[in-house]
Amino acid sequence: MKTLLRQHRYALAVTLRRLAAQPFSSLTNLLVIALALSLPLLGAALLVSVQPVARQLSVTPELTVFLKTDAPAALAEQIATRIRKEHADQTSAVRVLGKDLALTELRANPAWEQALKVLPGNPLPDAVIVTLTPADDLALRADELAQLWRKWPGVDLVQLDSAWVQRLEALLRFARIGLMLLGLSVALVVLATVFNTVRMQALSQREEIGVARLVGATESFVRRPFLYLGAMTCTLAALISIGVARLALIPLNEALSSLARSYDADFALMLPSTATLFLAVVAVAALGALSARWSVQRNTRF
Repeated sequence: MKTLLRQHRYALAVTLRRLAAQPFSSLTNLLVIALALSLPLLGAALLVSVQPVARQLSVTPELTVFLKTDAPAALAEQIATRIRKEHADQTSAVRVLGKDLALTELRANPAWEQALKVLPGNPLPDAVIVTLTPADDLALRADELAQLWRKWPGVDLVQLDSAWVQRLEALLRFARIGLMLLGLSVALVVLATVFNTVRMQALSQREEIGVARLVGATESFVRRPFLYLGAMTCTLAALISIGVARLALIPLNEALSSLARSYDADFALMLPSTATLFLAVVAVAALGALSARWSVQRNTRF
């Protein structure tokens, strides 16, 4: 066990020495990987910040059940009671809007006042307004309920406002897929950069590796410093990318806050949670180590 720890300590020391021996090259690689990693981080910040707002906007779509104009006055209350009983787990509020109250509200609007005065009677139907409970499949469930209630006696029309919810959910799905594709592209950039870095290091240390093999060094001993090189490069680059993303969010949030205040809203972009960022750093380090292993296997066969 002590021998293994000593070997790992030696590999880590060799890796740090090699990084310090070529500061410009090491710094360039770090910046390239860090800038590439900062792009999906900013995309994730946008997605993480928009999702709560989207859920808040889409948690209470309303279905409006319009009755026929010649329907009995008590039918609206009967339909409201039926909805409360049969769909109690899917609705959070059910209220009846009578035709007389609806007409009074329209007459209070100056834009409709003159037009309503020339009408001989009340052309508006009774309506039942149903607020649905939050759920992930809200748009689909609202459409199913609308199709069901349209078949009830006395119902003329069921109007749902879930079309914009469907568009918003489709936009979020598109953003998730785009972010995944961006992440895959960045992973390829990381693989290529680390692969080339380890390749150049292996070629520059060709004589040293040959001597080490002559004196009995194992392949694990020879390759271990290169694995540390890939893992450490990606770890440092991931940490730098988090700092770059945080700095980039400062001017973005300043510009966004002024826009949000004009709409009497409070909105700011934020990075994913600390646990998520930690897992991302570990994943990037593992990716760097795998790329380094692949490169060193291909470029130390001499």
